[in-house]
Amino acid sequence: MQLIEINKARYRKHLNRVIAGCGIGLAVGSLAISQTLIALFPDESGSHFHWNLIGVAITSVGLAWLLNKYRTHSFMTEVVYVWELKKALNKITRKMAKLKAAGREGNADALLAIHYSYAGSRLLWQLDDNLITMDDLAIKQAELESVAAQHNVTLNVEDYDASILKQF
Repeated sequence: MQLIEINKARYRKHLNRVIAGCGIGLAVGSLAISQTLIALFPDESGSHFHWNLIGVAITSVGLAWLLNKYRTHSFMTEVVYVWELKKALNKITRKMAKLKAAGREGNADALLAIHYSYAGSRLLWQLDDNLITMDDLAIKQAELESVAAQHNVTLNVEDYDASILKQF
């Protein structure tokens, strides 16, 4: 997955609309389904927890289906890109201890994966205005570049491919 610059204002606007739509859809859908089930199958004890739970579950599945169906729509481009980037970074994070150990030994693939993780994190943090941790990231990036220079490894984010993680 290549890192691309995305329009922050458009991303935030679309993400907020997706979140609001999902929240409203979940509330309306789960209430409508659970109230219909309660009307069709009343419980004399007055406990309708299971009908409410079923309403939430059915609505959640429906929303997930809709999000998946419309993930290729132009409105969702930035939102889906960020979701996929977070997924890719999470795969790297789960292997970070092994990557750092291999990186200290000069493994070029490990150094590249770490470099991609740092660059992707920087992009996400800028989109989310999470600038507090940028200083820590700059320190880690400088350490990574120092190790790469020691082992004569050139790091280019565009060279990253997720398949290199299989060896770690």
